[in-house]
Amino acid sequence: MEENLKTPEVLFLCVHNAGRSQMAAALMNHQAKGRVKVRSAGSEPASDLNPTVVLALAEIGIDISSEKPKQLANETIGEVDVIVTMGCGESCPVYPGKRYSDWQIEDPAGKSIETIRAIRDQIDQLVKSLLDELLGP
Repeated sequence: MEENLKTPEVLFLCVHNAGRSQMAAALMNHQAKGRVKVRSAGSEPASDLNPTVVLALAEIGIDISSEKPKQLANETIGEVDVIVTMGCGESCPVYPGKRYSDWQIEDPAGKSIETIRAIRDQIDQLVKSLLDELLGP
């Protein structure tokens, strides 16, 4: 019996798409190993990634140095199963019929590498939990 299973799709959304949402997308891609389609975007994207976030991910073997902050596009939302917001409050739009999860995560902007490592590890745990929900343990 053949099952037509759609690959789950997750959008990580924050204001600048320069730190938290980029970390979450990179960690999800790393852990899901192609079993989940991952996107990230910002409601008001920055011009560049937070270099300390890039460093914190490089420390665990994940290279996002070629990534760029991306503007949220309405057409992106169509296929997404889960939208994870991080600290964007009213600036992140709400799309009816979509599953939302709001992760209360400190903004890494201007923070030390030690603080960003803790943020990275917190996001990593949340990503693992979401991945278990989407795919099973």
